[in-house]
Amino acid sequence: MTDRTPASASTVVILGGGIGGLAAASRLRRRLNPRHRVILVNQDPDFTLAASYLWVMAGKRRPSQVTRPLLRLKRRGIEIVIGRVEQINPVDRTITVDGREIAGYYLIVALGAAYADTVPGLQEAGLTFATLNGAQQLGQAVQAISRGRILVVTASPLYRCPAAPYEAALLIDAVLRHRGVRGQVGIALHSAEPAPMGVAGPNVSAAVTALLSDRAIEYQSSHQITSCQPGTAEFADGQSESFDMLVYMPPITPPDVVTASQLAGDSGWIHADRHTLATSFPHVYAIGDNTQIPLSIGKPLPRAGVFAHAQAHVVADNIAALIQGRPATATFDGHGGCFIETGYGKAGYGSGDFYAEPSPAIRINTPSWWNHWGKMALEVNVLNRWM
Repeated sequence: MTDRTPASASTVVILGGGIGGLAAASRLRRRLNPRHRVILVNQDPDFTLAASYLWVMAGKRRPSQVTRPLLRLKRRGIEIVIGRVEQINPVDRTITVDGREIAGYYLIVALGAAYADTVPGLQEAGLTFATLNGAQQLGQAVQAISRGRILVVTASPLYRCPAAPYEAALLIDAVLRHRGVRGQVGIALHSAEPAPMGVAGPNVSAAVTALLSDRAIEYQSSHQITSCQPGTAEFADGQSESFDMLVYMPPITPPDVVTASQLAGDSGWIHADRHTLATSFPHVYAIGDNTQIPLSIGKPLPRAGVFAHAQAHVVADNIAALIQGRPATATFDGHGGCFIETGYGKAGYGSGDFYAEPSPAIRINTPSWWNHWGKMALEVNVLNRWM
């Protein structure tokens, strides 16, 4: 079956219903005449706000509070297709979804990153906050533990949301202190990367390290986990660490459908123009976690919702301009920031220019109630205004 666009109108097909895809669809619908179609394709019928998963873990949110059905967008004039993207043809801008072919004049690929199972025993022995269901299960486990040792690990130097594992350790600490059992439960964080949030620079790394130290959270960098079994984790340097609870941030990999397409670069990720997010194929754009955008320091732009959101607006504005016969002048400048939840109703905030030369220019604010409220405002804006 083929869904073809009428010759008199333009159709924009967006792959992925995460923060980037949702932002692009909402922006385009506001800027385009209703005769132009905006089609959003997603495998799952619901949108969940990943930025709130750690609050689910900490018992501050229920899963239903951070979940919205994508079909709500139909009332805004956005067409919704629920199904698995099986094939992407960037040459003629067609995709196959559960055997159905959909064609558009513009294509935005926002499929995110897939989680990889590269550490033997990790999923069986550990709990993760990286998924909504995982965050809920982890929260229950944190509420139940009364003594022992919690080991938090990043399973690879490459993962989504640079702040997340450090936030997880700080929030777990806050929950345990609130329960009055922190003195009987040790927390250690072993990271595969050389420093916390290293892409943001040494000042941010030092600030995060200080936060961990202030909470008596043991921290070890450049410690790559290689395998684990219940109660014991093995690392690349031959050391082993015991635990009563293992918490992990999973490694990421490009989605299979991206890797199998002509969009994939040598690494499997999509290479897009760092300012316009245009790919090498006409009228095809890629935003968010499925892209690989190199920085001057040799590391990629972090996979974080703030960048997917900003990139979505740039691409949506440029597509709307082209459809309306105007120049496409919007650019993504590499600016962005993220909240670092520390518990007790406070959050830090790191922001700046990731495209700066010779290295990203990022500053971090001291944790405050104001920053925490800022993240809550973002949550309300996404879940209530967009949906």
